[in-house]
Parts: sequence; C-alpha cells; structure tokens
Amino acid sequence: MSNASDPPPLPPVSGPGSPQDLPPVPGSFPIDPATLPKPIRDELLAPDPVAIDTSAAELKDGLNHCPKCGATEIRQKPGSDLLICQYCRHEWHGERVEEAFGLGGGLDRLSGTVIASGARDIAADSASLMSFKCTGCGAEVTVNTENAMTARCHWCRHVLGVNEQIANGAVPDAVLPFHIKKDDAVARIRQFVNKRRMFALKEFKEQFTPENVVGVYLPYMIVDGKASADVAGKGEIKTREYTRGTGEKKDTYYDADVYQLDRHVDFTVDDLPLESSSERANHDTRANTNNIINTILPFDTKNAVKWNASYLVGLSSEKRDRDVEQLRPRLEDQLLSIARCQVETSVNRFNRGVRWEQERLDVHGTRWVAMYLPVWLYSYHQPGSNGGMLHYIAVNGRTGETMGSVPVQQWKLLMTAITVGTFLEGIALWILGNS
Repeated sequence: MSNASDPPPLPPVSGPGSPQDLPPVPGSFPIDPATLPKPIRDELLAPDPVAIDTSAAELKDGLNHCPKCGATEIRQKPGSDLLICQYCRHEWHGERVEEAFGLGGGLDRLSGTVIASGARDIAADSASLMSFKCTGCGAEVTVNTENAMTARCHWCRHVLGVNEQIANGAVPDAVLPFHIKKDDAVARIRQFVNKRRMFALKEFKEQFTPENVVGVYLPYMIVDGKASADVAGKGEIKTREYTRGTGEKKDTYYDADVYQLDRHVDFTVDDLPLESSSERANHDTRANTNNIINTILPFDTKNAVKWNASYLVGLSSEKRDRDVEQLRPRLEDQLLSIARCQVETSVNRFNRGVRWEQERLDVHGTRWVAMYLPVWLYSYHQPGSNGGMLHYIAVNGRTGETMGSVPVQQWKLLMTAITVGTFLEGIALWILGNS
C-alpha cells in the first residue's frame, strides 16, 4: 500500500549513465606506491621518525634543586661544567647527554630518522611566554623564552627554570656549558681588534667597548648520520707540456689522457652541527657577518650535558625556529661535501685535475639532537645604505677561538695598496736595470 503523499517511485537505474558505469571516486581505494614517481614513493614508504625522550621529568615544576640541601640558588661554576649550590656550596656534574640516552654509538646501525624530543617540530601556536606556579610560595612567575630560560620568584626568591620541553624550540636536549670566562673573552676581542686597528673605521675605534660582549647560547641541531654516495666525472693525467710561438706570442700547451671516473663511498658522520636559527643561518654578506660564527668551530659536543636551565643563569639564549625537514637540504649539502673529501685521496694521480659531473647521495639513517652551544658575541652596526652592515666578533665559549669582522676605512686600504704597488714596481724596475 502506498500513501497518496508518498513521492513516486524512482525509475530503475540502467544504461550508460548508471552509477556502476562511473569511474571510482579518488581516495576510495588504496594507492599502490609502486605506481608513483620515485621521490613520492620513497617519502610514502619511509618509516615514521623514531623519538628519543630526553625530557627531564624531575624538573617539570620549574625548580632545579640542589641534590644535597634542596636549595634552588644554583649556578654554573665558572670555567667548568660543574653546577654549584649557592647555599651549601655543594658541587656536581651534569650527566653527559650521550651517556644518558645512548647517543654516543651505533652510527653504522642508523636507519630512518631518529629525533630527540627537544628536536621535534615546533608547534605553530606555541607561545614564548610561560607561566610557572612557584612551589615555594605559590606565586606565579612568567618567563619569556625568547631570550631567557630562568627567572626568580619575586616573593620567596626561588629560581625557576624552563626545563619542560615545550614545543616552541626554546628547550633543547642538551647544553654545552661555557668554559671561557667573560674577562678572558674581553681580552681576546681586544687583542683581535688591536691587530687590525690601523685600518679600522674611526667611528668603530671611538665606540669600541669589548666589555659589552654578551654570552649567548646559540641553537644547533647536532646530527649523526649514515650515508653512501656515488660520484662520476672525468680526470686528466698530463702526458706532455710544450710551447709554441716566439717572443711575447709564446703559448703553452698540454697533452693529457682523459679517464672516466666512478667512485662509491660508504661513511658515517658523528656530531655534525647545523644552525637551527633562521636568523643565524642567514649569511647575506651584504647585511651581516653571521658566517663569522662558523669560523670558530668546532665545539667539543661530546661533553654536552643533559638540559638544565641552571646553566643559563645570567646568560642569554636564542630559540630554534627550524625543524628537521627544513634542515635536510643543508644536511645533504654537507654530506655531499664530506663524500667528495672521502674520495679525494683516490684521485691524486690525476694531476691535471678532476671534474665531477654526476653525484648521488643516499642517506640511510640520521639522528637529530637539539643543543645549545656557547658563544661570546660582540656586535657593531655600521650605518649605510640598505640598513648598513652588522659586524660580529665571536669567541668560542669552550676553546677561546676568536674571529670577527672589523669595519675598515676604505681610503686607507686604497692608499696602502697604491703605496705598496708603487714600491714593488720600483723594485722590479731596479732589478731589470741591473740585470
């Protein structure tokens, strides 16, 4: 029985316009990775990153306690990796991160991507301001992680530190403490500038105050890796050298045997540092001298300790803002450079040189750890077009290695070049006249 208000029945579906004749809806069945292009196929088949939990569970209340008396007034002992309690004077050494989490070995067994918890992706909505409830008195204390990792409770004087690995790039897995003291850094910077004072910009010399140097912990990704590479190209061995022509129209010619070269190398890298701050990785030499910081490498990253905010008391820090995937291209460039160096000894016989024309890199496994590295930085802004130039003088906070950029008086350099050129020309004429 049908009701008069019921809609009329639909006609039977048949013919070429029926649903069974329509193509399947995309996404309604699994995609066979074998049918996809190789880069996409490799990405789909790659295993998910493996995580290493490096968080300090005992420090999530924001307080670093002395293991002997429980006080929170803790500082790094200058010139060492020790922490010292300002109340009972107890000293102790932070646990080395490699020993704590087994990061020191297994390079030849690396597979896929292994990421420590401090190196995980930064959350897009993460905030810089963190509020803590002081466990000493219950007051709320705010820490701005853009430039500080510790704060003192204004009521009970407890020192609170950011130790929980929040997803904003401010808390790494490890920290390499300062060894070089400020007075030593000031002396090294002063010595560096004094050697270059003759040609230095007048305004720079007038404003030079090395005591304004700042101790900064800079964010790096420390990467272990296992890779292989194939390079191919041509190498030449000189068989004969001869000249043709006479007088000033002589030309030198070479005969050489040309060989096709193919090289394969398997290798591992241990503790390769990559800048994880986009600001520091900006090496635009027209605006800054950030590349100076790379010249004070290496750091003894094997001595880095588990993250503890007490190491940052009285010092500044910069946040990481680049994730693992953003750093992969830079890592691959570095690995290819290492591969070229690895094969260099096998092509010494090609005395006319080698030209590599094809390169292939296969990264079999990587391990990423976020780490703060210690640098003393002195900066000077030289006014000019397009915002001027920011000059840095940097001191490695562990070794004391110093390098920098000093703005120069261009006219002094030009006058010196002219004077030296005239002097050398005079010597050459004297030699010719007496020969």
